[in-house]
Amino acid sequence: MYRFLLTPRWWGINVFVVLAIPFCVFMGSWQLGRFEDRVEDHETVTTQQDPSRREAARPLAEMLPVDKATVGKQTTVSGRYADQLLVPERKLDDREGFYVLTLLRTDAGEALPVVRGWLPGDPDTAEVPAPPTGHVTVTGALQAAESVGSNGVSGRSGWPDGQTGAISAATLLNLVPYDVYDAWVTLNEGDSGMRAVPVSAPQGTGLDLKAFQNLGYTAEWFAFVGFVIFMWFRLLRREVELARDAELGLDADDGTESGDAADESRSSTRPDAAEDEPKPQASPSGV
Repeated sequence: MYRFLLTPRWWGINVFVVLAIPFCVFMGSWQLGRFEDRVEDHETVTTQQDPSRREAARPLAEMLPVDKATVGKQTTVSGRYADQLLVPERKLDDREGFYVLTLLRTDAGEALPVVRGWLPGDPDTAEVPAPPTGHVTVTGALQAAESVGSNGVSGRSGWPDGQTGAISAATLLNLVPYDVYDAWVTLNEGDSGMRAVPVSAPQGTGLDLKAFQNLGYTAEWFAFVGFVIFMWFRLLRREVELARDAELGLDADDGTESGDAADESRSSTRPDAAEDEPKPQASPSGV
């Protein structure tokens, strides 16, 4: 009854099922892993933003270059404050304001951008506290260089003197006469009464739409596994039923032909149609 499984058609079906199931399981597991990675990254960023759960600060040299593993982590560096710039159009708690950015000339020679805090209103150098003098050691969260469109960075150009739209080495090298690290630090506590700037989560680490898309794709791949198995058993059942009907002589085509033959046989044994017709009777009037 199951000899049909050896036909080329069923060989093709079986090969497809054998290959499709592990492929779907692999893709579903991969999408689930992507979702779990995003959840883990989100928890890591949340932990880094919690002051009570911060890791011990490490020297800046051990944290560079900034990547997904080091962004947001605590670092410490020593040097002397130099040029100071304002970063306008930065919101905090839905209030418009600006960052106070001061370049720290490190002992290694390069300058590290340090965001000392945030102030509300329009940028005004007269209202900005002067940076500490002398040799200082700062500790804060390491951040990746900004780009247009990330963390509220404006694509506007032509800022006034003493202002910059983005915190990145590519931008700052045009404003100061020394080398700048392609990273920056936000202090854990605002300097001179300013509000501390919160740590910005790296892109792709939050529970955003992409994370839930990964979870949706996971469900789709595993649902497809169930669909493939269901369709295989459905086709198998249909073939078994057809094979059983054939063994019992219940093939639909054969039954139709047998019925036609029976009709022809009944027609051949039927009396002549003319004999069945009633004979006309003579009219009483003799006409």
